[in-house]
Amino acid sequence: MTVHYYTQSWNDAEMLGFMFRHYDPIVDRYFVYDDGSTDGTIEMLKAHPKVDLRSVPPGDPNSRTLSSVRFFDEVWRQSRGIADWVIVADIDEHLYHPDLERYLAVCRERAVTLIPALGYQMLSAQFPQPPDLLLCAHLTRGAPWRQMSKLGFFAPDRIEAVNYSTGRHRCAPTGEVRLPPRDELLLLHYKYMDFERTQRRHEQFGPRSRALDIANGWGKKYFWSREQLAESWSGFERAAIDIADPAIDHHRFHSEPRWWRDLPRVPGDEASSS
Repeated sequence: MTVHYYTQSWNDAEMLGFMFRHYDPIVDRYFVYDDGSTDGTIEMLKAHPKVDLRSVPPGDPNSRTLSSVRFFDEVWRQSRGIADWVIVADIDEHLYHPDLERYLAVCRERAVTLIPALGYQMLSAQFPQPPDLLLCAHLTRGAPWRQMSKLGFFAPDRIEAVNYSTGRHRCAPTGEVRLPPRDELLLLHYKYMDFERTQRRHEQFGPRSRALDIANGWGKKYFWSREQLAESWSGFERAAIDIADPAIDHHRFHSEPRWWRDLPRVPGDEASSS
């Protein structure tokens, strides 16, 4: 089974170790498009034997958001005829299942072509150490969040187009679309780790927004005050659970509406969803 991973990077050195530790067991090749990193990201990427490092191509001069959507709608097509599964994700987005490799193999055997992931905003008061810690095993507090319920894996030979929305928060796939009978895959968003660090990261991203992004409110969180970020953080804290608790059936527990609810599923023991 061959898995390809696509992402863009910009000054992500402190998160790369976590990303590699999480995905190395299943990913055969990383296609990382860097957008001018200056913090050691490029050196780390060049040192990894599975990484194909490239530069982000020119996009819409008025919108970083639209440039990203158009880029990710097309870039994965180079995996057709090579990869069984493709991942398109940000570096702080960890796709999780207790037995991920086996789960992917079973999905492939059942002719599943597209696997959405239930989103969780993960939380930690401190930034985790060491830098290659397996986060999904050590940082398991998170709150269900519809905005992070995204497309996880898809079969590039079976999907004609993904058709991402802005931010890749939703998509409208075409082709041979078949989902698993239940939603077992999670997307763990490891961003809210150390309040001060998160605030600094927002401040770094804000100036990168372009005119159309600002006009449409895309990435408005990057302009939040400390009070607004604290309010968001507190809301997630109140809703947080231990995502690794074996008593939790995420398919039933994650009650927020799912953009994929009307897409066809392969037969299984349970095919209902929220």
